[in-house]
Amino acid sequence: MVVPNYTYLKLKMSSPNGVITVESTYEHAYDCDIECIEYAEALVEAKTLIVNLDQLGSKAPDSKHRARTFKPTDAIKLVLVNPNGSNDRALRISTTLDIK
Repeated sequence: MVVPNYTYLKLKMSSPNGVITVESTYEHAYDCDIECIEYAEALVEAKTLIVNLDQLGSKAPDSKHRARTFKPTDAIKLVLVNPNGSNDRALRISTTLDIK
C-alpha cells in the first residue's frame, strides 16, 4: 500500500520495520515533468512517422516487377568500341552525346 502526497512531494509505504518515506524536491519533480512531456512528444512523432511510412510503402512500386524491354527515349546512334579493330562490337549512345 502506497500513499503519494503531491503537495509535500512524499511517497509513504509500509514495510516490516515501519513506514518508508521517499522525498523529493520541486526541481526534481519539474525535471521529471519535462522528461515525461518530451517522451510523450517523441511517441506522437514516432506514431506519425510510422503512419507516413505505411502510406509511402503502399505507394511504392512492386520490386518484383521486371520490365520486359528497354526502349530509349531519345534518338540513338551506334559507335564502334574499337574503330581500328576487326570485330563489329558497337555501343548505342544518345545522339546528343559526343563520340569521345
